[in-house]
Amino acid sequence: MCGIAGFYNDELPRVEVIKAMADRMAHRGPDDDGFWLDGQSGWTFGHRRLSILDLSESGAQPMISASERFVICFNGEIYNAEILRDKLISGGFVRAFRGHSDTEILLEAIEAFGLEDTLKQSKGMFAFAVYDRQERVLRLARDRAGEKPLYYGFIRDGARRPFFAFASDCALFGCIPGFRKEIDRDALAAFLLYKYVPAPMSVYKDVYKLPAGSILTLSEPFTEPVITTYWSMIDTARYGEEHPFTGSYEEAKEELERLLTDSVKGQMIADVPVGAFLSGGIDSPLVVSIMQKLSERPVKTFTIGYDDPRINESEFAADIARHLGTEHTELILTEREMKELIPQLPYYFSEPLSDSSVISTYFVSKLARQRVTVSLSGDAGDELFCGYERYWETGELWNRINKIPFALRRGSGSIIDALRLSRHPFFFKAGECLKARNVNQIREMIQYRRDIETGYLVPGGSIPPIGDTDAKLNNIYASMQLADMENYFADDILYKVDHASMAHSLESRAPMLDRDLVEFAWTLPQDFKYKDHVSKRILRDLLYQYVPESMLDRPKQGFYVPIRKWLLEGSTFEYTSELLGHSHLARDGYLDGDVVKDVWEFFQKNHKKHQLVFNILMAEQWYRSVKEQ
Repeated sequence: MCGIAGFYNDELPRVEVIKAMADRMAHRGPDDDGFWLDGQSGWTFGHRRLSILDLSESGAQPMISASERFVICFNGEIYNAEILRDKLISGGFVRAFRGHSDTEILLEAIEAFGLEDTLKQSKGMFAFAVYDRQERVLRLARDRAGEKPLYYGFIRDGARRPFFAFASDCALFGCIPGFRKEIDRDALAAFLLYKYVPAPMSVYKDVYKLPAGSILTLSEPFTEPVITTYWSMIDTARYGEEHPFTGSYEEAKEELERLLTDSVKGQMIADVPVGAFLSGGIDSPLVVSIMQKLSERPVKTFTIGYDDPRINESEFAADIARHLGTEHTELILTEREMKELIPQLPYYFSEPLSDSSVISTYFVSKLARQRVTVSLSGDAGDELFCGYERYWETGELWNRINKIPFALRRGSGSIIDALRLSRHPFFFKAGECLKARNVNQIREMIQYRRDIETGYLVPGGSIPPIGDTDAKLNNIYASMQLADMENYFADDILYKVDHASMAHSLESRAPMLDRDLVEFAWTLPQDFKYKDHVSKRILRDLLYQYVPESMLDRPKQGFYVPIRKWLLEGSTFEYTSELLGHSHLARDGYLDGDVVKDVWEFFQKNHKKHQLVFNILMAEQWYRSVKEQ
């Protein structure tokens, strides 16, 4: 796990700028840094290293291939690097390697097999830049699910000349002289709706996220990038639906266990200590169970608890840890220390994020880093195996609404609009649900578009219309899962985990995102995942082989944070009152101050719309922090 940056501009003080970019992301790689300047092309690469495999100098970056044709700047891990290594040696492409880093293996594979073929063979999480000095072509690539971040764009220097740049973190562009940090109003509006900035937008104008599973190609004269897809979550899900698993439930469970075991085994490989996050739920206990089965020593596990017994599930994680025999560490958080973290988050989160579980993720990463350098998690279990209650609640609502002919529903929704009733929250939601063409439009309405003010908060900003939300699969539950994997999971969950863990120089790995496991999950019949209001059915039954059912038979808690309660009392109330009452975003024309005031007053009076208030608060805190940098 590392950080990368680069740009094409030989008019800048290149060493000074790339060192500043590297210093800004020092937390992503505290073990080493390096840079590479190409005198012929004008490209500059910078790298920060968190040493995981091959701790020697032979793993340092940026790295030049043995032939000196290719230069790579790599962030991530290739879990099947040894298989690629064997292919390179047996095929006569490489006689010997300088070290045993996955970066060197990937680099030589790119030269031997080509970039796209290498990516199709590779299993891992990554974001990297590779420059072909012979063809004078730069390529950026990102892993299939979007675990590792990668930003790019044509930005302007102090003389307002556009040039191409890329980085692991969009805050790094602020190290380039002349970059104005101009906020994209559409991105801000989308954030206030979704709690995250959806790809391919970033919070800054002219800076974008490279989509997951994509390759960006930039050829001389380096002005028109071309983006292609080498793997698609949508195509994979559609293929799985068209070619379903035909074996029995028990056979599916056996195959899932085999795939997950192979994935966990591969992701436990490191030259540094490895542990795991552990909750009292289903996903991480299953990962830890398999880790412990594969390990000769107790696995180091970590969990976060709260001093409020109503929301504390650390005791359940501790029970599971004792049963499995792990070396368990827990941290009980107080409201005070969680609240105190909020103003610190913008330094590590270069785009605003108001998923409240970021607080718990930050602290559990900090806890784990005291004992290990790599931590495995259960991320993707909910999205791939139908774990959210909102899936079946939304599905049941859609099934009821869909019994009414669409023309009649659409007409009723239009009447609500014509009578101007849609300014009332109930009628707003009812009207939009009636006009829905598919289940994902219902999901979008219930999950995100609950507060009509989001459409009025950002002057000059627009959010995607609800009609753009499509149902891409025939099964309504699988369609909602796919929508989450494409958007919420990639741009909220993975962004949160990457930035919270890297704030402490901790590498987080997600075994359930293994390519073969993901592709298998999409082939499973839906009743293997969800049946009779039992979510993640196949994961549960697999876990029961390791942990007694009695330890797990209770409602899902998750990393819950009592945001509504915080916003209404004590220091957090005063803090929010100050930020929203004297909004710098409103002062500078990015938010409508009157709407902000109305939302805050409505919340204080009715104790509703707490998520929207928290969204505005986190945007305001982020903006003030950015202006100070």
